[in-house]
Amino acid sequence: MARDDAGAQTSTWTDPGCPVARTADLVGDRWSLLVIRDAMDGARSFTDFQQRTGIARNILADRLRKLTAHGLLTQVDAPTGRRRLYALTEAGKDLFPVIVTLRQWGERHAFEAGEPHSVLVDGDGVRVPDLLPVAANGSPLTSDTTSVRRDA
Repeated sequence: MARDDAGAQTSTWTDPGCPVARTADLVGDRWSLLVIRDAMDGARSFTDFQQRTGIARNILADRLRKLTAHGLLTQVDAPTGRRRLYALTEAGKDLFPVIVTLRQWGERHAFEAGEPHSVLVDGDGVRVPDLLPVAANGSPLTSDTTSVRRDA
């Protein structure tokens, strides 16, 4: 996002008509996705995010500011009232399937066979099944069976 002379955000998008490009403009960098991942896993404070990711403080401050400005995180008062914490908004929570899909792709393609890695489990400790897009009739969808329609 660009800013005008008054410092207000302006809507300059990489590809204005593409939802994937707009999403990448908002959360497509490594650190933003890791902050969202960690917020989903219970991180709330600046220190939580910094310790979990190892991100430099200045970069973390920038990403938290950006994610808050775009409505993916919000700041809330800590129970002690001494500092502000971060919480996912509904828009931030809506990224859950994206994070799960990235995780599952990584499990399949970013590790050697037998290499240890974390696994996402449900409340009963059972591995979360692979997320796969399906058509209205329940049949699997792939890049070979879908296309993009440009609205005029």
